[in-house]
Amino acid sequence: MPFDISKIARSNILSLEPYRCARDDFNEGILLDANENTHGPSFVDMSEAERQLDLNRYPDPHQGVLKSQLCAFRNSERSDVEESKKLQVENLCLGVGSDESIDALMRGFVEPGKEKMMICPPTYGMYSICGVVNNVDIVKVPLELETFNIVPQNILSALKTDSTIKLVYITSPGNPTAKMVDEKLLLELLQGVEENSLNVLVVVDEAYVDFAPVGSSISTLVNEHPNLVVLQTLSKAFALAGIRLGITYANREISRLLNAIKYPYNISNLTSDVAIRATRPASLADARVKIGKIVEQRGLVLDKLLSLKYVGRNRGGLDSNFILIEILNKDLQPDNDVANKLYLTLATQRKIVVRFRGKELGCTGCLRLSIGTAAENAVLVEQFEQVLTQIVEA
Repeated sequence: MPFDISKIARSNILSLEPYRCARDDFNEGILLDANENTHGPSFVDMSEAERQLDLNRYPDPHQGVLKSQLCAFRNSERSDVEESKKLQVENLCLGVGSDESIDALMRGFVEPGKEKMMICPPTYGMYSICGVVNNVDIVKVPLELETFNIVPQNILSALKTDSTIKLVYITSPGNPTAKMVDEKLLLELLQGVEENSLNVLVVVDEAYVDFAPVGSSISTLVNEHPNLVVLQTLSKAFALAGIRLGITYANREISRLLNAIKYPYNISNLTSDVAIRATRPASLADARVKIGKIVEQRGLVLDKLLSLKYVGRNRGGLDSNFILIEILNKDLQPDNDVANKLYLTLATQRKIVVRFRGKELGCTGCLRLSIGTAAENAVLVEQFEQVLTQIVEA
């Protein structure tokens, strides 16, 4: 059965008439239609670059230039996609970070108090928070806890059993797992959804995908698999967490609906300007150089930490800008008490802040460590060894 958005989206959202803002009609000439202050901002020391941004004007609600550059970037990474199915501007919706995208999908496709969403723990905690805020019940189908891969047959079984599940959130690379979900397993899941005519969207959150090998993103497959939605962000690999820019890739029908329900001016002139500059070819090439340095440092940091007596396995994968490692006790067993004490001591006494993740499913005794500069990493490794030994052998 072909994809039918009316079987997934909320009926009131399907019939929504998008808000028509001033810039939908005209954006040149003497613009006196949007009640803007035409005298311009009133702060001192404004630079010429800031003046060029027209901060007194509402931003472009469509962001065509930025979307075109994002499409060109992702299309260039995959040669296995037919020309007719490559990403187009119509496949994108932009948000204030991925969190807005996560929330928008719930508002558009899950009936509060009646329908459900699925997560695959261990996973990103914001899905559950958004679920609670939107009054959406949460079904949990865990990852396979040795490999941190999805188990398609388990997910499909749950979807067949409960037709009220409308969204499945999967992180790839995972957080806190740092593990790419095997693309073959994702395609197996999507094919199962399609073959069984399940009215559900599979949402793959690729916030960290650019730390994995080039071509790992499946964003270019949304026109081939209409039930697939892919989330990305400029916060991680592009080092732009401060501008809050999230990207949703989806088939045209889904993207049209998401663009209808988003706030019309959600992407500011400041954010747009920086994002456009960051996604030009020269900037992307520079980002790749920096990503390469992080990947190199990731290997060095991991090797040094794994050589320590009271550090166990690299519990996660090697597909992100962080690692997930086990902290052991005197009996060389993963230990939440030791890991939490190490985390707190490093933060309060040594001013080195990592994350305790021991309460996540399958992550007993685990700390998540972001990879910093070579100088930061050297301090981390030195202090880590000192503090861990003191705690365990005290």
